[in-house]
Amino acid sequence: MSEIENWHEERQSAWLYRILAEREAEAPHRSKLFLDLADAAERQAGAWERRIEAKDRAVPAFRPSLRARIVAALIRRLPPAQLKGMLAAMKLRGLSVYNPATPPASHPTPAHAGHPEKFHRGLERGGGLRAAVFGINDGLVSNTSLLLGLVGAAQARGVVMLAGVAGLIAGAASMAAGEYVSMRSQREMFEYQIGLEREELDLYPDEEAAELALIYAARGMDPGEAQKLADDTISRPEQALDALAREELGLDPAELGSPWRAAGASFAAFAVGALLPVVPFFFAGGHDAILAMIATTAAALAGAGMVTSLFTGRSAFYSALRMVVIGAFAGAVTFFVGRAIGVSVG
Repeated sequence: MSEIENWHEERQSAWLYRILAEREAEAPHRSKLFLDLADAAERQAGAWERRIEAKDRAVPAFRPSLRARIVAALIRRLPPAQLKGMLAAMKLRGLSVYNPATPPASHPTPAHAGHPEKFHRGLERGGGLRAAVFGINDGLVSNTSLLLGLVGAAQARGVVMLAGVAGLIAGAASMAAGEYVSMRSQREMFEYQIGLEREELDLYPDEEAAELALIYAARGMDPGEAQKLADDTISRPEQALDALAREELGLDPAELGSPWRAAGASFAAFAVGALLPVVPFFFAGGHDAILAMIATTAAALAGAGMVTSLFTGRSAFYSALRMVVIGAFAGAVTFFVGRAIGVSVG
């Protein structure tokens, strides 16, 4: 970026920090952190301003970009913790204060997989099982509803089977594509932010150390100890970028997510769920296949509901019943719509 663009970025960051500080007035440690970061950004903007003036160039009047004004409006209306990704994209730092599982700066991250605290954090972050359960549930409900609609329209067994397989492939491919695009976009944003941190670490390491110290102090460390720890961290390049990504952006560079893995898992989960209602039609026809499909789907939905109770804290019976009722409602609607269309067409 040019010197004027860098100046504008720092001024804009300071402007947004002050809005964040005002929004966090009821959390004094956060408010102070963002005010301190605003002051640091103003100082950096001043450094860029002096460079511009040294070249006999005029410094333009500051005006936030449209994007920054939209973000500012959202900050004033929504909890900032929900806007972490957007705030990081606006080059705001100190976002690790919104990570409930972030340990104090004086508390090192467990180094080996067997450490019980690391295992506990893994459970907090793990979303694979949850995503798989809901992916299977989506496949179950959507394909069962599709097949019941065709059954209601009195379609032949071959048509029902073909539609079921087509629905499985189309739905799984759509889910995988959506998950890939979503994860790819998220990863690119994270990589861009980490790239900015790398560039800033090379350009002005002292300022980065000062920002890191502010974050450590906001999390309860003595200011002198915080500065000492920050200076020590910045002096070791192999650790500095990792620390900056974690503390300033609230990111773990080792866990940015794999778009291909997410897409594959989404495809497989949906396909498993969508396959179950189709299977009975490969072995039977007529009412036997329909009853077997309904029984298989109900059992699978109940099982998925029981597993979701692990995440919701509700009783297994309640979660299972709720899932079955929702699936039954969706299936009934498509069955009667299919019956009505089948009668009118016939």
